[in-house]
Amino acid sequence: MKKLPTRSEIATQDKWKIEDLYATDAAWEADYEKCVENAKTPCSYQGKLAESKEMLLAALQESDATDELIENVYVYAFMKYYEDTTNPKYQEYSGKAQAVMGSLSEKYAFLIPEITQMDETVLRSYLKEPELQIYQSMIDDLLAKKEHSLSEAEEKLLAMAGQVTSSPNEIFSKFNNADVKFGEVTDEEGNQVELTNGRYSVFMESKNRSVRKEAFQALYRQYGNYINTLSTIYYANVKQAKFYAQARKYDSTLQMYLSGSFIPVEVYQNLVETVHTNLDKMHQYVRIRKEALQVDELHFYDVYAPMVADYTWKVSYEEAKEIAKKALAPMGEDYVAQIQRGFEEGWVDVRENVGKRSGAFSWGAYGTHPYVFLNYTDTLNDVFTLVHEMGHAMHTFYSNTNQPYMYAGYRIFVAEVASTCNEVLLIHYLLEHATDEKQKKYLINHYLEQFKGTLFRQTMFAEFEQIAHKKVEDGEVLNAQNLCEIYRKLNEEYFGKDMVIDEEIALEWSRIPHFYTPFYVYQYATGFSAAVAIATKILSGDEQVLAGYKKFLSSGSSMHPIELLKLAGVDMSKPQVIQDALDVFGKLLEQWQA
Repeated sequence: MKKLPTRSEIATQDKWKIEDLYATDAAWEADYEKCVENAKTPCSYQGKLAESKEMLLAALQESDATDELIENVYVYAFMKYYEDTTNPKYQEYSGKAQAVMGSLSEKYAFLIPEITQMDETVLRSYLKEPELQIYQSMIDDLLAKKEHSLSEAEEKLLAMAGQVTSSPNEIFSKFNNADVKFGEVTDEEGNQVELTNGRYSVFMESKNRSVRKEAFQALYRQYGNYINTLSTIYYANVKQAKFYAQARKYDSTLQMYLSGSFIPVEVYQNLVETVHTNLDKMHQYVRIRKEALQVDELHFYDVYAPMVADYTWKVSYEEAKEIAKKALAPMGEDYVAQIQRGFEEGWVDVRENVGKRSGAFSWGAYGTHPYVFLNYTDTLNDVFTLVHEMGHAMHTFYSNTNQPYMYAGYRIFVAEVASTCNEVLLIHYLLEHATDEKQKKYLINHYLEQFKGTLFRQTMFAEFEQIAHKKVEDGEVLNAQNLCEIYRKLNEEYFGKDMVIDEEIALEWSRIPHFYTPFYVYQYATGFSAAVAIATKILSGDEQVLAGYKKFLSSGSSMHPIELLKLAGVDMSKPQVIQDALDVFGKLLEQWQA
């Protein structure tokens, strides 16, 4: 049986250089202790912000310095934990980092209520001072949310509650990454192979239908075995969201989570409604897939199988890096040079190992280069994942380089734009350099999969969340039965009558980690739509859009997301951006059938 390598067996060049963040665990422990000591004493500026502009400035600077330090501590601890979630040392580190971050949040919980309760005329006069002007945008945003700010004591209580309310996410993560085992499946060569979350997607792309079916049933058998536990964990997460929304006087959890980025609820509704009016295209895609696979019945274990028979495209990591640089050339020489730097200087953690967290992400801390976490398995999908995560990394790199700490981080709403724009550039490059008709069809298939997986599937996820949260807000209880019913019905609507609704698919909601960050996934769909628009204009040679897009990448959170995207010529407050992307999907379906 093929077994995963341990962390120590992974080649050095395939590991990220986490030592760039902390050279040793001892260095991390020293900073951790500083945070612990800091958390023990109240802030000396508490209750004094209104006394003078000097007091206000000193408090804000102290808070920023603390945030920057705890960010380093937190990121390192969790990055080490994600390398091997079974390692008890880094389980402890991550738990300690989480706890001290909560304590420091409590310590500085007075800042927002104290600022918002200041006489606004006095506050505005302070902000005219040169050293405080940098905080103007941040404080404007605080004042805009004044009605949702609480008293100092209440803010401190909510900060203290954070360690408890984050538990559902932590419990699910431990279950999904460390505890749950799916057994073994027979691969295409007849070998018994351990099924993992990371390998599942590879099995789902197998040309051998029996391999796909066995992996599909084995995976969901385990989620089914724990479905009552998983539904209870998820219900707890929705309840904690409701708790915060009520405490902060929001009309709904949806409004609360969107308000963090100043996104109108209509943007979410526009997405769901526009996708619903275009479900005929999704149903057409399902019919095309059924015909292409030449099956009497299309099952959910057929949804990721390549629609081009007898075509395998394996891409080594070395090849993937070269393809990425060529595909991203329209972004300009500096952009590609930074990508190359990332490949050479240890930004990327490449291979799966025992205990390694599943999936992929980009992360990091201000003052250090960004990091990219992969589980690379030599598929074309992995090439797209690489350029996707490098898009996040470049967004972080440019924002960190051009913005002060308090504005360097970008809002979740725009977080998926840079990554997906890279993917669109990649698909266009590959289509342009396709060597034959079969390869071209293979790539069209892949582009269709991006629309299905990002625009349709993530919108379906978004609708599931909206329904689940609304039920809890209306006083209903979430359980295994009604969660599975909601999810099954959505699959029926989105995939249409040509898809067999397998019993197992009703369980899929229970394995989606993003549901533990409420109302996050819709931004994959809006981000994808924006990225299609931006990349199309860049590829057409629109220098103005390219310049505006680079400004967008460098702006962090110095402007609100809707305004940031307008720099690149995209207005997400209108449903037209979503419709334009869906029209591209429609044209791809026509190309396939031509």
